[in-house]
Formats: sequence, C-alpha cells, structure tokens
Amino acid sequence: MILPRYRIADSTIPGAGRGLFLEEAVAPGRIVVAPDNIPGTQRWDSIRARPDAEAAMAAAVRWFEDQCTVSLDWPDECYVNHSFAPNGLWHLGFIFAARPLQAGEELTVDYRHLLPEGEQEAFRDAASGEAIIGFSWSESLARSTRELAALQAA
Repeated sequence: MILPRYRIADSTIPGAGRGLFLEEAVAPGRIVVAPDNIPGTQRWDSIRARPDAEAAMAAAVRWFEDQCTVSLDWPDECYVNHSFAPNGLWHLGFIFAARPLQAGEELTVDYRHLLPEGEQEAFRDAASGEAIIGFSWSESLARSTRELAALQAA
C-alpha cells in the first residue's frame, strides 16, 4: 500500500517507462510504501523453475534471505524505479523516505536490495551506466538497517 497520495506517469529516468510520483510531501524516515496483501513468498530457485520464469523473475522482489514475492499483476508499487542515489530506502518490504520528499517527486529505491545475491538486472543504471547487481542478504540487511537507524535518530 502506498501511503501518501500519488500518481503513475512517465518516468523522468531515461528508459524507465513509467514511475510513481508523490502528490504530497513526506518527512524523512516516514513510511511511503508498506507491504499489504502479500500472498506468500517463494524461493528464487522455484521462481526460476516456473514455466513463466522470465515474466516471474521480472515481477519478483526479494523480501528476505532467498525468499521473494511475485506480482504478475503489477500493482502500483511496481512503478518505483531504480537509482543508486535513491530518495526511498528499501527495508524488509517497506520503503521509507530517505530524505525530505517533495510533492511531485518521483520515488526511487536501490534495486540491489531487491535482487538475489550476484544477480544482474536486465538494464543498467540510467545515470551512471553501471550494472545493477544484487547485494548479499547480509549486506542488504546491514546497509538498510544502518540507514534506517540513522534516519530515525535524526
């Protein structure tokens, strides 16, 4: 569920398609997206073994360790795009405001938290041209926990 008012529109990120834009300001550390209606998680290897593996992997998000969710129906949360300098912080399925967010701003997260360890995204980072390669679970958890703790302490 996306907590602030928002709209889906053409992304400002080259090649990204559509993006999720906030319609109201959000203070740093506040939850912007919270998980809801999660039917369950699946292991990455079971996703890769599905007959629709290509579509399923494109719609999969790592939730914890090697468990992910698959949203083939593409809910609006799927329009949050990638950035290596994101304004949203992905932590255990929640997206927190990583800094003050303004109305009209496109929400982004670092997809390295959402990918399996060592897996490369099908596209490259639009700003740098760098490959987007999944963090290990321990690195993802450590990074997002440190960043979230710093936001909450501020």
